[in-house]
Amino acid sequence: SVTLNCEVEHPSAGWRFYWYKTVPDLSHNYYSYKLLPGNSRGTEQDSYIVHGQTHTAGYVCRAGRGDPVFYTDNSEPKFVWSGDLHPAASLTVNPDRVQHFYSDSVSLSCEGNSTEWRVKRFNEHGSLSHCSDWWRMTGSTCKVYLSSPINAVYWCESGSGEFSNAVNITVQNDYYGIILVSPVHPVTEGESVSLGCRFRTEEKLSSVFFYHNDKLIQNDTRQELNISAVSKSDEGFYKFAVMEPKSSSSPVLLIVLLLCGIVLIILLLLCCCRKSTGETLIIKQSLISSDVM
Repeated sequence: SVTLNCEVEHPSAGWRFYWYKTVPDLSHNYYSYKLLPGNSRGTEQDSYIVHGQTHTAGYVCRAGRGDPVFYTDNSEPKFVWSGDLHPAASLTVNPDRVQHFYSDSVSLSCEGNSTEWRVKRFNEHGSLSHCSDWWRMTGSTCKVYLSSPINAVYWCESGSGEFSNAVNITVQNDYYGIILVSPVHPVTEGESVSLGCRFRTEEKLSSVFFYHNDKLIQNDTRQELNISAVSKSDEGFYKFAVMEPKSSSSPVLLIVLLLCGIVLIILLLLCCCRKSTGETLIIKQSLISSDVM
């Protein structure tokens, strides 16, 4: 069960509370509200308990008092996301991963009994919007161009009141960044899953260290961690660390090459320009200093 609480900005005696379930209105891109059973006259209780919910739904409250009744504005919708493994609607993400690079294109597709869908998101700054605010729905698919490093939760809604599962999408802002490739949907026991690491530049990694709850579990050149049959013990937080890519030039190597170049130039000058012994000693001292560096 889940308890929802409703608060009035300036609380005082006499308020009664009314509870509604959200119904998506696709033609106007907003919600209409359906009064929940037993709420026609409101209740003195400022809380509402949702029992045994099997499908995701949004809820809204408002308060009223007096005769005739003066009502407050409606609250913002709040969603109770169901853990149903087989929801009435589903949202698929392509490419199927939680983390994405800045400027990636991601396709969000809705599937279910309805023929009309919209994709909605709630970002980390508390803003609720729908696909047509930031892109365009083509059929049941919204193609998102991640033009800003804002993390958000996405889901699908239908005109018949169906809500899909919700997925998190995070954006890596660093142009030379690296991401953990993991599926957007939870994995059930017995299923297989692969976790991987990926550079934006697609460079080969020389060594990858995978951790599960901060414990090292794999250390080799493989860029994937494969679990053939997930169990409860596999639940937790995963991360990885990498060595420098093989194709990238080490700063130390660049310094060594630079010093070798300087030494070569000095040797050429020494061979071509025979000067006094004192001058030659000065050049040799400089050469020795370069070797020490």
